Amino acid sequence: MSKKPYYITTAIAYTSGKPHIGNTYEIVLADSIARYKRFVGFDVRFQTGTDEHGQKIELKAQEAGITPKEFVDQTAGEIKRIWDLMNTSYDKFIRTTDEDHEEQVQKIFKKLYDKGDIYKGHYDGLYCTPCESFFTESQLVDGKCPDCGREVEKKQEEAYFFRMSKYEGKLIDYIEKHPEFIQPESRKNEMMNNFLKVGLQDLCVSRTSFKWGIPVDFDPKHVVYVWIDALTNYITGLGYKLDETSDPMFEKYWPCDLHLIGKDILRFHTIYWPIMLMALDLPLPKQVFGHPWLIQSDGKMSKSKGNVIYADDLVDMFGVDAVRYFVLHEMPFENDGVISWELLVERLNSDLANTLGNLVNRTISMSNKYFDGEVNNKKVAEDVDNELIEYALDTRLRVSKAMDKLRVADAMTEIFNLFKRCNKYIDETMPWALAKDEEMQDRLATVLYNLVESIVIGATLLEPYMPETSEKILAQLNAPKRKVNDIVKFGGYASGTKVTDKPEILFARLDLEEVMAKVAELQPAAEAEEDDNPGIDLEEKKPEITIDDFDKVQLQIGQVIACEEVKKSKKLLCSQVKIGSEVRQIVSGIKAHYSPEDMVGKKVIVVTNLKPAKLAGVESQGMILCAEDAEGNLSLITSEKDFPHGAEIR
Repeated sequence: MSKKPYYITTAIAYTSGKPHIGNTYEIVLADSIARYKRFVGFDVRFQTGTDEHGQKIELKAQEAGITPKEFVDQTAGEIKRIWDLMNTSYDKFIRTTDEDHEEQVQKIFKKLYDKGDIYKGHYDGLYCTPCESFFTESQLVDGKCPDCGREVEKKQEEAYFFRMSKYEGKLIDYIEKHPEFIQPESRKNEMMNNFLKVGLQDLCVSRTSFKWGIPVDFDPKHVVYVWIDALTNYITGLGYKLDETSDPMFEKYWPCDLHLIGKDILRFHTIYWPIMLMALDLPLPKQVFGHPWLIQSDGKMSKSKGNVIYADDLVDMFGVDAVRYFVLHEMPFENDGVISWELLVERLNSDLANTLGNLVNRTISMSNKYFDGEVNNKKVAEDVDNELIEYALDTRLRVSKAMDKLRVADAMTEIFNLFKRCNKYIDETMPWALAKDEEMQDRLATVLYNLVESIVIGATLLEPYMPETSEKILAQLNAPKRKVNDIVKFGGYASGTKVTDKPEILFARLDLEEVMAKVAELQPAAEAEEDDNPGIDLEEKKPEITIDDFDKVQLQIGQVIACEEVKKSKKLLCSQVKIGSEVRQIVSGIKAHYSPEDMVGKKVIVVTNLKPAKLAGVESQGMILCAEDAEGNLSLITSEKDFPHGAEIR
């Protein structure tokens, strides 16, 4: 029997800069849903990609002294690197600069023009460059862009417009007849009451004030505006071809089962996009889910403050699956989630190291200690066993119920509740006490078997969310990967199987002070650029200081006399720096830019009165100063003249 198709997409990421953890959350969320759907038997198509045209890209490329295509090639590559780092299982990474996409966008624009849905006019309005949107005076909030809160400017421009009003009634009727179309429910009410029922304005769909876009082929001074260009990726990525035979994949997977997007772009996906599809006589997607944002604890991220959190920095400190666990588990269904380094450490220690990691480790250790690693089901049962077995089997149903509603965090909570129940079962059965009684050996074996089988069920269910961890647990228990139908009965673990004799620590407990010291080493690039998400500040200057403030910092020239890599870190080098008559040990996050051999002999500028801190378990007794450019490249700060080590910087 053929599998039922399931098509899921993320919004395509705008190529203006490196994505932070809030941007990265979406691809991890989509991946967990895609993996779960595969797990329960669907034929999944998972698409993501990058949005690469527009005025902002053109301006950024000019500032960087490169072509727009060179700029987006670099940024799209960085975005794809982050998506791959997070172990996401997408099937297609589309770029809006792909030739086949650009060709179909031009054809779609022409078709809509020929049927009268697009017409030429001119726009007098208030324009927000970061959002690339026109607004009326009444739409502004405190005189600023209603989407991002930035300044707007008056502009007049010849443009083509899409007759949104033509399809307004049809879309209202569709949404009312398909209550599941916009989720969560609060988002649907927002779209209906704030936009559709107050009347739609025609949408500007071309521009003449910049050139970095797909040309309107019948009027080349215009380029196709972002909405038609970006939104149509969901069909062009499946091989949709206008007036030709589309790829069979399009017929198989369209309409889309789920567009997963941020709540800030809900209007574009639930109003503009459905109307475009209606105009093309194509079915509408089955569901659009506007997820909340993942924000810093103070609601802001600013590069100048050094509090922007990037996925690769998190992965370096905690590992891929720990980061996946946090962003998936800590996000509420409708409200914004909060991220902080402190909260990450707390969750890793309590949930991952203690609840899960300790459970697996001590179960394997007891199996090795009492039965030389062999797990046998002697079927000497008690009532407490039935409670655990029932809970383990019901977990699959509870996870399924949560995932059917896209409540990913709730699904993960159910799995970890099973691990907690296993820990409780250990306290209830006290295997260490059973081990002391020769007559209770079969009972002890049964207890350990029940634990192993329950852990296997939990690890199997965990795969969509923490795939590497799931694989590691099953490998240590020598349990083959199971399908969803393999966990409808308890007892699938083959009696007589041996667990590993060398259990691996899945998640080590972390010291918060050490983590925060490492965080202080992170020096994000001070780029004078805007972030694309609301709530992200522009770069800010640090507050003015006096000469007395500056005098508190002691700067001296030091000479590196030895250097080596820090074994527990991918970023750190440990240098022995001679400063006058003493030698300081200084740990620096410069491994990507300098080898230990490069460092030896260099004279560097050192902050010598910085409080010592431990980084990756190694004490650092100062800080070596570096300059950093917009791309994150580092350069050691040195003296123009060959001054002796120990000389003071004034």
